Amino acid sequence: MWKETDNVLIKQFEFENFIEAFSFMTKVALIAEKMNHHPEWKNVYNKVEIKLTSHDKGNIVTERDEKLANAIDELLLNS
Repeated sequence: MWKETDNVLIKQFEFENFIEAFSFMTKVALIAEKMNHHPEWKNVYNKVEIKLTSHDKGNIVTERDEKLANAIDELLLNS
């Protein structure tokens, strides 16, 4: 579940290993590029943390962030 904190949507993901985590990040990168909306993220071994906010709208959560969050969730559901 995405959590909104300080005008940022945040979610942490955990995978079996680094390869799965990096594969997930690659898939997210392709979606983000198509949407022209790029996340802030951190990866440590099998964990990925993603933060979404709209910098061009004054660093607030917008519909654009919610659409990318939903697309990321769909990616996991269809894996």
